Amino acid sequence: MAVPPRHAQDSDMTERHWRLPAEWEPQSAVLIAWPHAGTDWAERLASVETTYVALAVAVTRFQSLVVVVADDAVQQHAADLLEQTRVNLGRVRFVPLPYDDTWLRDCGPVTLAAVDGSFQVTDFRFTGWGGKFGAGLDDALVAGLAGAGVFGHAAHKRIDWALEGGGIESDGAGTVLTTWRCLVQRHPEQSREEMGTMLRQSLHASRILWLDHGYLEGDDTDAHIDTLARFAPGERLVFQACDDPSDPHHAELQRMATELAALRTTAGRPYQLHPLPWPRPILDQGRRLAASYANYLVINHAVLVPAYGDPADAKAARVIGSAHPGREVVQVPCRPLIWQNGSLHCITMQLPAGIA
Repeated sequence: MAVPPRHAQDSDMTERHWRLPAEWEPQSAVLIAWPHAGTDWAERLASVETTYVALAVAVTRFQSLVVVVADDAVQQHAADLLEQTRVNLGRVRFVPLPYDDTWLRDCGPVTLAAVDGSFQVTDFRFTGWGGKFGAGLDDALVAGLAGAGVFGHAAHKRIDWALEGGGIESDGAGTVLTTWRCLVQRHPEQSREEMGTMLRQSLHASRILWLDHGYLEGDDTDAHIDTLARFAPGERLVFQACDDPSDPHHAELQRMATELAALRTTAGRPYQLHPLPWPRPILDQGRRLAASYANYLVINHAVLVPAYGDPADAKAARVIGSAHPGREVVQVPCRPLIWQNGSLHCITMQLPAGIA
């Protein structure tokens, strides 16, 4: 039975001492949307479904999976594919809702938690990455999920300010990491100070760390942080490095590495840096695709790592595993995803434990 969402009140939000949990904290489920012929995946649907099936297999070994489906036919098709791979469908919940595309990291909920066990589903405005693509259905997705009871009794708070989940990283303790390149594209009329104030207030963060460098060719997001650098437990930072001086990314990613080395924890210590290997260029009809190992997903007891059929895949898995000790490392084939300029983290959004 669907549970009606509670509408957030600003005074209530302040009193509860909200925070944005780190991804490695306990989760109740991972949220995805199934690709279908009405999305941009139509041309290579069968190929990308292999990634979605592999992702579903991996997630449901450890926790629940919520799958948004466009209609009954898409749901039945997805269920048939998952049943063929012996996925435990008891851990899968299908939710019928319309959507433009399947990048739920960016149009999905940003969930805040309070010490009393309450949750706030924060619903930022989604503009299709700065108006690049139509996004009307995706912008309404969080409200639709709330209406379907996916978030239980969590408060639903709409914020009329453009922000995507892939554009922010949280350490769970009040620090948010983001990129200037992305946020200034979304809000060219605002200063860094104004954007920082909005981020601190809406995410209940104590400080914002900005990166001024870093990008990937073939990336529609204007340098989302989850393609470049990620927080990991124990004051660690995992980041996409480039050790090929002949590659056009080399200078920019070297500057980003220098920025990361200069960052300090709230206690004034440098972060432990975990550079990721650089995959060979992947081209599609001459177009460079954005293959980033930083776009991994942390779930309960495991970390799911993109694999691109590259010799660097194994080393990337080892680096990410070392930054997330105690978790099983599971590689997920993601080469089909980067055709549409995203990867594993981009198609998912985790829901914290206890929300539903």
